[in-house]
Amino acid sequence: MALMGEGVAIIPTAPIRNRNSDVDFIFRPDSDFYYLTHFPEPEAVAVFVPGRAQGEFLLFCRERSPEKEQWQGRRAGQEGAVATYGADDAFPIDDIDDILPGLLENKRRVFYSMGRHAEFDGVVLEWVNEVRGKARSGIVAPGEFVDPNHLLHEMRLIKRPEEIALMRRAAAIGGEGHLRAIRACAPGLHEYELEAELLYAFRKGGSEYPAYPPIVAGGANACILHYTENNAVLKNGSLVLIDAGCEIDGYASDITRTFPVGPRFSPEQRELYDLVLAAHSAALEKVGPGEEWPSAHNAAVGVLTQGLIDLKLLQGTVDGLIESGDYKRFYMHRTGHWLGLDVHDVGDYRVGDKPRVLEPGMVTTVEPGLYVTAGDDIPKGFHDIGIRIEDDVLVTKAGYEILSHSVPRSASDIEALRAEGL
Repeated sequence: MALMGEGVAIIPTAPIRNRNSDVDFIFRPDSDFYYLTHFPEPEAVAVFVPGRAQGEFLLFCRERSPEKEQWQGRRAGQEGAVATYGADDAFPIDDIDDILPGLLENKRRVFYSMGRHAEFDGVVLEWVNEVRGKARSGIVAPGEFVDPNHLLHEMRLIKRPEEIALMRRAAAIGGEGHLRAIRACAPGLHEYELEAELLYAFRKGGSEYPAYPPIVAGGANACILHYTENNAVLKNGSLVLIDAGCEIDGYASDITRTFPVGPRFSPEQRELYDLVLAAHSAALEKVGPGEEWPSAHNAAVGVLTQGLIDLKLLQGTVDGLIESGDYKRFYMHRTGHWLGLDVHDVGDYRVGDKPRVLEPGMVTTVEPGLYVTAGDDIPKGFHDIGIRIEDDVLVTKAGYEILSHSVPRSASDIEALRAEGL
């Protein structure tokens, strides 16, 4: 509200989405709404009116109803919205059409993210038009819509201590899932059997659901960046790449590890794995206050490109291959992204015409990889190898903290974990 100045902010939660027939998808609140309110229920709208004497933070939500709560679960109601969630005042969601237009009267601007929840856009416009209809009475309607995303997303980009605590927990539980899957792996299992180990650890640790659909990709499937079929049989001699994380109170972890289905990496697998690990280390050295956002990616690309030349998978100079983009045959994604309430979290990567400079409280992933598919110009030992190593990294005053530190990264430590399960 301090950043808004004069105006009214209207922030709805996510709508309920139907899955099929009379079954809905599991509800998850809109991330901006949840960041501001921590209110977990559907059919809710937060309204912020800076300077309003009767209360600045208003919450419209469902009323208590013993009959509906018996079928659908407990509700906070208006009393709970105030007592538990800190609203200055709360009203039934069914009364919002009667109350909200009055809050817009004689306000210059409305802070609302038009187009984000398309069904709600028309409702907001109807409220503004209702106020416009009172012009002859001397009432002024808002003349400006302002997208609040920039204000909110800059706030969300810098995590507060309580947010960091939740992300440490999400990383720890996510890490436990990876440890279970690495130990449980064996030739002949299906990818979904390792996925089951992940989901068990997530739920047992207190996570309501994964932060995104888990990727469990054996062999050539690991070269498909967003593979989620997870139904192939794991074969001895191949690798399996697992990219999975969980949510704790809305905050995500995002961890990737790659390991052999059998007891050890093959020589070619080990060469590629150690190269990705070296790129990971180089990228980490570029995470810290004052570093520019692209620096970690550029460091990883330099290491990977030189390594691919050394392995004779690429020919040319490092600078030339980077300038031409030829390295992207084997490494086609960025080395990281913001992490928070969304697994690909909000926040600009550039400020004006300059790269974003890292600050304490930001959380980013560090995730270099290599993806070598079969080809006539590729030695057979390198065919169908996909490797990614991803960690969740907090920028601190002194440098960085790896939140997902519980899962080993070195090839020897990975092989030791595999030995525990064989």
